[in-house]
Amino acid sequence: MAKEEKAADTADAPPKKSKKLLIIIVAAVLLLVLIGGGAAFLLLKKSGDAAEGDEVAAETDKGKKKKAEKEAPPVYIPMEPFTVNLVPETGEQYLQVTISVEAEDAAVAEKLKQYMPKLRHEIMNILSSKKPSEIATRDGKKLLADEIKATINGIVDVEPAKGKASEGAVRAVLFTTFIIQ
Repeated sequence: MAKEEKAADTADAPPKKSKKLLIIIVAAVLLLVLIGGGAAFLLLKKSGDAAEGDEVAAETDKGKKKKAEKEAPPVYIPMEPFTVNLVPETGEQYLQVTISVEAEDAAVAEKLKQYMPKLRHEIMNILSSKKPSEIATRDGKKLLADEIKATINGIVDVEPAKGKASEGAVRAVLFTTFIIQ
């Protein structure tokens, strides 16, 4: 009987080993499938992120272009100094002022240079019509700058650039020197 038991054990033993081997093989295949699926998912996700990144980069570039169009560097046109007699209040007084004009773009700057004699004449008339007390204060200087700006925009009739408000071709009038004596 001992031989029969050994024969039965040996007959039963190979199926037990094959079951363990089968389970190990199935587990290894399952593990490989899971790893392969995870790798494929990550690769697809990264390429999707790259596509989204390209879209975001394209939108950012468009935003930068729009911002560059909106915020073009200003063009400043310096004018020669003006020296005028002011309307007398207490004796003779005069004004010596140097003006720079901030233009919308280079085309406006060229147009301003074409009209410079007429612009200087009109600005001189404005300056000589003022009393010292009217232009001595900060508010007085601001009102004077606004008046000069409106006059320049009236003389230099330039259509505003695309997408810009029609406030005029000249953005600002800036005083670089301002002396009342």
